[in-house]
Amino acid sequence: MPTQNSPYKAFATLLENSGHPVSPAELHGLLLGRSCAGAGFDNEGWFADASQLLETEPQDNVRLALIGLQEMVKGELTSDDMTVVLLLPGDDEPLTDRAAALGKWCDGFLSGFGLTIGGQDLSAEAKEVLQDLAAIAQVQDALEESEDGESDYMEVMEYLRVAPLLLFTECNKPAPAEAKPSLH
Repeated sequence: MPTQNSPYKAFATLLENSGHPVSPAELHGLLLGRSCAGAGFDNEGWFADASQLLETEPQDNVRLALIGLQEMVKGELTSDDMTVVLLLPGDDEPLTDRAAALGKWCDGFLSGFGLTIGGQDLSAEAKEVLQDLAAIAQVQDALEESEDGESDYMEVMEYLRVAPLLLFTECNKPAPAEAKPSLH
């Protein structure tokens, strides 16, 4: 049976061959978390945060991949499609591996969001989403190879495709216009 080279596997190979001991899922989560919290889409800020996770300054080939990943995320968050594609192992991988990557993605998202959000007040709904992500990161070992496990995994994936959009919308609202002083 031929094994397809998924974007996840390709990125994992690139990171591994470049000496970066990090999961593509965690790196994507970090990027999406910081973007949802209002970090914007400038390359230098992204490279600085990614370098901490990568543990070294990325080489040119990794920098290009990081730029591509950021462009993908920017397109998803700013388009009208309301869809986020998660960088996770394909369905042909064992459920335990996919669940572990999902946990890493949540960890990365929470780290990126936390690095960026600062003391901004969040709505109860946004706080609930962050609590859900923290809970999802913890249950990664609870999914087992079964139809129910697959179903649970797919439900979580669907939730994670929309949850970042809620946070992005809340944290990236245009600043309210300041009231002009009245001239009397």
